[in-house]
Amino acid sequence: MRRMLFPALAAMFASLFALAAPAAPPSKSGNFANYSLGEATGTTCPGSSVCSNIASEPAIRADGAGRFFGSSENGLGGGTVAFRSTDGGVHYTTLVSPNSVSQTNDTGFAPGGGDTDLAVAPDKNASGFYNVYVASLSLANVDVSTSTDGGASWSLNPVTTPETVDDREWIAADAGNKVCISYHDAPQGITVGCSPNAGLTFTQFTTAIDAGHLFQVSENSIGNLAIDPTSHTIYQTYSAITTAAETACAPQLGVVAGTCDYHGVYMAVSTDGGLTFTDYPVYVNPDPTVGYGHQFVNVSVDRAGNVYSVYTDDHHVYYSFSKDHGKTWSGPFFVSTATGTQIFPWSTAGDAGKLDVVYYQTPYSDGTNTPDTYPSSAAWTVGFAQNLNALSPGSTWSRQTASPVNHLGGVCESGIACTGNRDLYDDFGVAASPTTGLASIIYSDDQFDPAGPNSAGCDVTTSNSSSCGHTAIATQTSGSGIFSGKKK
Repeated sequence: MRRMLFPALAAMFASLFALAAPAAPPSKSGNFANYSLGEATGTTCPGSSVCSNIASEPAIRADGAGRFFGSSENGLGGGTVAFRSTDGGVHYTTLVSPNSVSQTNDTGFAPGGGDTDLAVAPDKNASGFYNVYVASLSLANVDVSTSTDGGASWSLNPVTTPETVDDREWIAADAGNKVCISYHDAPQGITVGCSPNAGLTFTQFTTAIDAGHLFQVSENSIGNLAIDPTSHTIYQTYSAITTAAETACAPQLGVVAGTCDYHGVYMAVSTDGGLTFTDYPVYVNPDPTVGYGHQFVNVSVDRAGNVYSVYTDDHHVYYSFSKDHGKTWSGPFFVSTATGTQIFPWSTAGDAGKLDVVYYQTPYSDGTNTPDTYPSSAAWTVGFAQNLNALSPGSTWSRQTASPVNHLGGVCESGIACTGNRDLYDDFGVAASPTTGLASIIYSDDQFDPAGPNSAGCDVTTSNSSSCGHTAIATQTSGSGIFSGKKK
């Protein structure tokens, strides 16, 4: 969740954005084109003089036709910004806000605006579109906005959950009209709720933590939600303590350090449409002081139904894979390098055994301290790793830097409890087009761009601060893809 609670003034002044700055072409980083997105509805970037925004903590998905959809948030009460690319990520156009009371994104008042996530249905609806869903947090509930026309318009559906307080929601879609959300509930269990009618009503809620793991309630860090469109198996991942005895040594609320940590990665699996879940260990580190609750453990599923778990120990990124729908796992195996620091992983899977993973990376590491205490010399960029044979242990990853420097110094990973720098917030994402196989990454950036445009309040003196925080794109322009062709 972002710390900015009522950003009305910020959003109103953000309509000024760049002062008649000329449109700048995208920059290049390796095989990726980089540029900022626009906040105002109808803005197409790159190519506009108002390609700036104040949003962060973004998400991205691709539909079956190869269109990319992204979302990013302006903070609680400030609403969500949405984007669409119809040319493989070369350009993105800002859509009508999924949850704003203003169709032009310029009032600064809207429900939602916290912890955005996005899903795209795997099958077309009756009108020939893939439903797009944007989830957003509103303290007392989760808001789900549905578009049945490719993002041209949205229907906002506040979800009445069984609990009074919800946090860090995720969303995943199945078939043409089924959509499910997951979230931390008030006791800090994990609830999964599903809708059979494209988010209009959520009639089915259940816990993802089964009876054998009840000791993990209040002692876990939630990860994302995914659904296999072929088997319809639902996957909810999380990290947690591994025995009931560890409740005595675990972190308090996941923030205050304990003498043991969330050293187990788990996959909650439902084969009955989300009615019940069984929790399977992905990997339990024998060192109880290691923690994997670092924004966030991640799950993705390839076209053949193989499941991938990606996670970080606050220093490096690892993955495990399952060929039997999440019951047994191989791993962990390195995704990132064994040097430097890599955090905030996200993955997207393509054809069988093909996997893209992104993370924020810096060459800096002292081997001991957490990223929150890193010096200003620690330069962060977006890392992109690809494995075209990920079902083989020890297989090769190709790695490259996909962005210019997007942050310098410490990175706080404690959510709203952060006391250090939180300009990168808690997560970002990657998706791959099923038509080209190439990736588009949506990420946070707090650097002043001398070529512009920059949002109001961002200049050379405020670079590397929240005044310059915005959402940016890195689109793969060449190289290998993870899809061999359009899904039939």
